[in-house]
Amino acid sequence: MKKILLPVFLIIIAISFFGCKKWNTEHSNVYTYMPPPASPISDAAPLSGNIKGTMLSGKTYILGADVYVLPTDTLIIQPGVTVYATNQAGIIVEGTFISLGTQANPNWLTVQGIAKISTPGIAPASDPAYAGTWKGILATASCKLMVIKWTHVEFTGAAYGPTVAAAVGLTATNNYSVIFQNYNGCFIMEDSWFYGSTNDCVHIYSGKIDIMRNTFEKAGPSDGDCINVAGGTVGTMAYNMFIGTASNGQRVANKNIPVGAPQTNIVMYNSTFVNGGFLQIQVGHGGSVSFEQGAKGMYYNNAVVNCKYGYRVGVNPTPDTANLKYGNNYQYADSLSVANQFYPVGYLAKPQPTDIPAPTTYLPANYTLGAAYNGAPVVQQNDPLFVNYPLPVTGEIPLDGIRYIGNFNFHLQVQSPLIGKGNTSIQPLVVVPIDKVYGATEITPPGKDLGCYQVDGTGNQH
Repeated sequence: MKKILLPVFLIIIAISFFGCKKWNTEHSNVYTYMPPPASPISDAAPLSGNIKGTMLSGKTYILGADVYVLPTDTLIIQPGVTVYATNQAGIIVEGTFISLGTQANPNWLTVQGIAKISTPGIAPASDPAYAGTWKGILATASCKLMVIKWTHVEFTGAAYGPTVAAAVGLTATNNYSVIFQNYNGCFIMEDSWFYGSTNDCVHIYSGKIDIMRNTFEKAGPSDGDCINVAGGTVGTMAYNMFIGTASNGQRVANKNIPVGAPQTNIVMYNSTFVNGGFLQIQVGHGGSVSFEQGAKGMYYNNAVVNCKYGYRVGVNPTPDTANLKYGNNYQYADSLSVANQFYPVGYLAKPQPTDIPAPTTYLPANYTLGAAYNGAPVVQQNDPLFVNYPLPVTGEIPLDGIRYIGNFNFHLQVQSPLIGKGNTSIQPLVVVPIDKVYGATEITPPGKDLGCYQVDGTGNQH
């Protein structure tokens, strides 16, 4: 009996050993493990119609026409994929969309043969960034999960047209580049780049969101917010870099709230806004942060440089000011017209003692909210000392003339007045799963330095 049991026992041990070894090989780090591709998508011909499965690393795919991810389907884009859109195509997502670029191998959703222009002062009509060459990534109300990581999204903003408009429940002339509209679903966008649009880059009609560590350039030729969220949206925006935005970098409202959805509640911190708001044709709109119409939340630790309007707390209708908190925010102005709108005239932003420059250095003792004032004492004061972005802007370049990152570097020099001025006691509003594939990779907490770049290397990684 013992002679029979011993070989059986040894076989069981061997199976267990090699089974564990195989699991360890495939799952050496459960947070970086990439499951084998399901239904690999061929790159042999342009894509159109219904698609599902996995776009494979290292391949280039062509969108020949609009593509649809059906309600029960998933599209996963592995690291290092390039997708070229033609014929003003778009990706319409009824199911699940996941783009898993990495820092070493980002994904590209773009068009072929169009070069970026980094020329100061170029008119939007002459810049292909604003041409709307393809539609973008458009979720219907049935989409429950959209994840965009380390992904370049470029040259978007083509009008939807009647067929796509019917699918997403919007108008044919709508041209928002990325949309999400399910208050029970999750929208995650992190460590990605957005370049060029004809209107809003990201428009959230409702949903649970996490939008962190992204870079936005050239959003809209005459209107357009980088991130615009409406009724029933909750979550966090942090460590985003905005430059040359037509209107607002981050705009929040509780309007058009779906039945059963929660009040809009957004926590914002540690973002940087440069040269925003000057292309917006409406008076009183555009620049940096705007809280409006019944929304609650907070905004802390931000840096605003040469934006047409400062941090805006709206009127008619107002946000939920009883549940809106803010402070530790910085502003810089090259011109008097900008300094005179640090606290936008006609609106309700309340000066905070932690703001930079200190409100007492230029606001009158009897200042009332929304009143005009003389910002002359703070013009060209408190230079943020970016690594490579000289201020004041010279060479007859208008304040709205630089709408791109190019070779500029908005990290902080060691002498910057933004260092150590952040409020680290506030908490992000975490409403999405934490997962390397199906959720947020990391919820970066508030930083001790103002703006999106931290001197300890955390924050925005671009």
